[in-house]
Amino acid sequence: MSTRKGKKALSLEMLDRVATMLRLLAHPHRLKVIECLEGKEDGAPVMEIMEHLDLPHAATSQHLNQMKRVGLLRSERRGKEVWYMIADPRALTILGCIRKQQQAP
Repeated sequence: MSTRKGKKALSLEMLDRVATMLRLLAHPHRLKVIECLEGKEDGAPVMEIMEHLDLPHAATSQHLNQMKRVGLLRSERRGKEVWYMIADPRALTILGCIRKQQQAP
């Protein structure tokens, strides 16, 4: 099945997954998490993300867990710390679109 100009139609299943991701990113603190992790291939520990967000540990952990659940982030334990990194680069694309719109006249 195709749409206008020969572009292939997107499956409802794929659109549902993307919509879930977009709903999750439609929160300023979660966008700040992506901003904090941007460019950090090795990720960042929870404490660093918590300081960037200026939120208590419990609230930060809740945001991180929600983002991990839908595949936006991944985590790994390093000693006593849990480090998070971006798992889905589309989150960076969305952040880039937001920055572009901010610069538009």
